[in-house]
Amino acid sequence: MSANPGKAVVVKIGGSMAEDRKCLEELAADIAKLAATGQRVALVHGGGKDINRNLQWLGQEPKFVDGLRYTNDAAMDMVEMTLSGRVNKLLVRLLIAAGAKPCGISGVDGSLFAATPLRDDGALGQVGKVTDVQTDLVEALWAGGFVPVVSPVSLGPDGNSWNVNADDAAAALASALVAKRLVFVSDVPGVLDADKKRIASLNPTQIEDLIASGVANGGMIPKLRGCAETVAAGVAGVVISGWSGPGSLGQILNGTSGTIIQAAS
Repeated sequence: MSANPGKAVVVKIGGSMAEDRKCLEELAADIAKLAATGQRVALVHGGGKDINRNLQWLGQEPKFVDGLRYTNDAAMDMVEMTLSGRVNKLLVRLLIAAGAKPCGISGVDGSLFAATPLRDDGALGQVGKVTDVQTDLVEALWAGGFVPVVSPVSLGPDGNSWNVNADDAAAALASALVAKRLVFVSDVPGVLDADKKRIASLNPTQIEDLIASGVANGGMIPKLRGCAETVAAGVAGVVISGWSGPGSLGQILNGTSGTIIQAAS
């Protein structure tokens, strides 16, 4: 449990935005402005496309099982080098350029994320799910005025690094911090209704209604249910949003962009 519940903002970037230098620079500027106000903000990232490119560069084809990345020892080395190395330090440099005081870490540092196997049959190799979060390092960084930039690579049950989905890592961190907002920024502008119009807010019951009606389908179903679980864990609101340019993070946090999932009032 966080020592400062209800105060943190956790931002997770994904989709093509993570590949767009201009969008990343805009996000870094927005985070720097937010941090300058004293807001505790952490940035969580993935980097699947970078991992695929680096594996192919080494002559290894990425392997997926039921849509999930298979991660053996060799692949895990590349996952860690890519996520905790190249991608993490790129974001750190952009935040420095924007005037922030970032510190890049992974889920291994400070035992931030402890993971257990995602599947019991071992079919995915070193792919895990977060089962324990120690927020001490993140909160110490905030106390020092830093913006934590978090790679989802986690500490596995064997003491080695394990691969964890970045969305799940961000949700676990927000839940442990009892954050006031968890923000997913990607290619998705928010949750859309049957007429393809943005839905400003949803509660868990309305999410199940959207799923039952078929309006929410495919990959949006586990994402929305995951958001509902995060709200149930104590996070005040989870936002799914796209990016529209400079100032987008402020629009997301004030409710004028994306869809916010909150408990029913």
